[in-house]
Amino acid sequence: MEIFNYFGNILGYVLGFLYMIVRNYGVAILLFTIVFKAALFPLSIKQQRSMASSGKIAEKQKLLAEKYKNDREKYREEVQKLHAQEGSSSGSGCLITLIPFPIMMGLYYTVINPLSNAMHIASESISHATSFLATIPGVSSTFSSRFMEMEIMRNFDSLRPLFEQHEIFSQSELQTIGDFSHSFNFLGLNLLDTPSTSSFGSMMWLIPVVCLLLNIGSQVYMMFTNEAMKGQQGCMKVTMLLMPLLTAFLAFTMPGAIGFYWICNALVMFGQSIIMNHFFSREHMTANKEARRIARRVQEEASVRVIPMSQRKVFADPAPNAGGAKSSNHNNKSKKKKR
Repeated sequence: MEIFNYFGNILGYVLGFLYMIVRNYGVAILLFTIVFKAALFPLSIKQQRSMASSGKIAEKQKLLAEKYKNDREKYREEVQKLHAQEGSSSGSGCLITLIPFPIMMGLYYTVINPLSNAMHIASESISHATSFLATIPGVSSTFSSRFMEMEIMRNFDSLRPLFEQHEIFSQSELQTIGDFSHSFNFLGLNLLDTPSTSSFGSMMWLIPVVCLLLNIGSQVYMMFTNEAMKGQQGCMKVTMLLMPLLTAFLAFTMPGAIGFYWICNALVMFGQSIIMNHFFSREHMTANKEARRIARRVQEEASVRVIPMSQRKVFADPAPNAGGAKSSNHNNKSKKKKR
């Protein structure tokens, strides 16, 4: 997971910059998600174009399979020619799909490690604080979890005197962490709290509920609008609907900031799906690609050099020598007949 945390540290400069502008971590997470979804949007378009191309190629490949069902070698050759003609690669779609994964994991680690990745507090100071808290009876287990940095901020007001007494953080770091720990209130929800351990009145249960509804709504919308998903089997559809339940459960058992990030991610993805299906549907992509292919063919034909009429006559008529020889022989025969 260190490699993803490294990505998170780099992406944290963006989150930290947004936080310095709005001074609210919840708003910064929302803007952060929008910015990176917008940055990855061209990849989504390429993926949609690749899916449209794959669908068209699959139909032609099925015809080739039927035509050359008894000649596998010829079938492979024709499939390679087909991909070359369509300008597509069999592994390009998978590559485009995998590229956003390390970035998304980096975003996750940016959210769960806000002190080191968003505020870029010195790692030595954070390690010193963790080691110190591990020696305090009753709290050592809490601050050894993977959400240790969030726990430090959640309890920072009560821990600050201890940090000052033992000079664990510098005065500037204490001021930064203090201000930062008070910026997790979003619409009355403390994003440092965990829904499973919070009271009903805290309304933290709204985070997993909204997370569940948004993810289910997004999956159902995709099932009805995405051509590739329409043909999936029932078990695959059930699996896709179970994923929102798992996400909601994790959002219930983790600090609210993580569930809130998933809500922002699901909300932005839902909006992106609507845009993609309206402006970049498979039908649009296929039509645009066909139009580009026709335009390219017209351009190629226009670039062909036209042979002048005089040169065409030279190519069309028989060779002069051959013609002259034939005419000479014909005249000689005529003279002999007259004699």
